[in-house]
Amino acid sequence: MMARSFVVEADGGSRGNPGPAAYGAVVRDAVTGEVLIEVAEFLGTTTNNVAEYRGAIAGLEQARALDAAAVVEVRLDSKLVVEQMTGRWKIKHPGMRELALAARSVLPPGQVTYAWVPRSANALADALVNEMLDLAQETGEPRIHRTAAHPVAAPDAQDVVGEAEQSQARALIEQRPPNRMIGWSDLGAPTLTVMARHGATEYSLQKRFSGSGGRDMPLAPIGYSQAEALASELLARGGADVIVTSPLLRTRQTAQVIATAVDADIEVDDDFAECAFGAWDGLTFAQVRDRWPAHLDEWLAATDVAPPGGESFEQVRDRVDRGRRRVMERHRGCRVIVVSHVTPIKVMVSLAVDAGLHSLFRMELSPCSITTLAWFADGNSSMFGFSESAHLRHVPTPDGT
Repeated sequence: MMARSFVVEADGGSRGNPGPAAYGAVVRDAVTGEVLIEVAEFLGTTTNNVAEYRGAIAGLEQARALDAAAVVEVRLDSKLVVEQMTGRWKIKHPGMRELALAARSVLPPGQVTYAWVPRSANALADALVNEMLDLAQETGEPRIHRTAAHPVAAPDAQDVVGEAEQSQARALIEQRPPNRMIGWSDLGAPTLTVMARHGATEYSLQKRFSGSGGRDMPLAPIGYSQAEALASELLARGGADVIVTSPLLRTRQTAQVIATAVDADIEVDDDFAECAFGAWDGLTFAQVRDRWPAHLDEWLAATDVAPPGGESFEQVRDRVDRGRRRVMERHRGCRVIVVSHVTPIKVMVSLAVDAGLHSLFRMELSPCSITTLAWFADGNSSMFGFSESAHLRHVPTPDGT
């Protein structure tokens, strides 16, 4: 008898990344396209990537239950999972390695292939994710299991995440998280940019202009301490799929400290470099006021005015937005740590919340602070945190306090 062929459509999503998360998986007959099984499960608090992997695992398990000899194609809109499972990308994060091993153990390698599809082609699995999240919030029900004939109660199956995460899931359901957004179910998994400012340099401690084209300042000793605290916090928040950094020395040094902690590759992107301050580089605000009083007033009043020999904020916005779009193209749906500077991070915030460039003058960013921005495929965006710095509370200040 010839083995059957199935298509598994899998998806996963987290409202917050990490946040309340679920997976959805659909098993189809590859010949007829008939939906044979739909499954979904609420996972508690975890990341998009974990939920995506869990969806693939669940779909494979359901396909195996139908026919352990079947040939299965797993389709996901997660480039990360597909590239890692096909072996084209290395898997460095220990948690991702465990999930990949779990997926590979369901069926023999020769029976399973993986394919990336756009989110529009994965609509049923995506809808299952959001149905599960809404159902868990509204009724506390943690699972969905439907067959082609009629809906059935979910069977008692081994829980891949274990009892600890199940307890967390139940507690989260009982809390009924209030941060629900109108239309969220149509947004899909976002690309998350975790914007991290570099650690302090001697120039930043002295409040001097320090941009591209000036002296390429290294981290001060306190800057390294700040970077280590930042790295520990980012690891606790779920690490990253990749780290993107400005080419300047202070950001590359900060990125390396983070990469060592979270075990992620580093990409250098020139578009996330600090604004070029030209003749003002290395000077304090007071010194610039003394030497260029009229020009400084013009710069503070208009975003298209550049320091002598430098860049205007409008020029910086154009290149930072170019870098943002490049990150979304290369790492869609992933968690990306972007190590950058004051001006590019402020620009990213203004783009995310649709604020004018004059808003840059009304933001303050601490060294090694964290600003979290989500970018959705339909053009929506959200800010989940701005200049978070609590992780630095135990780092001594320059005067020793």
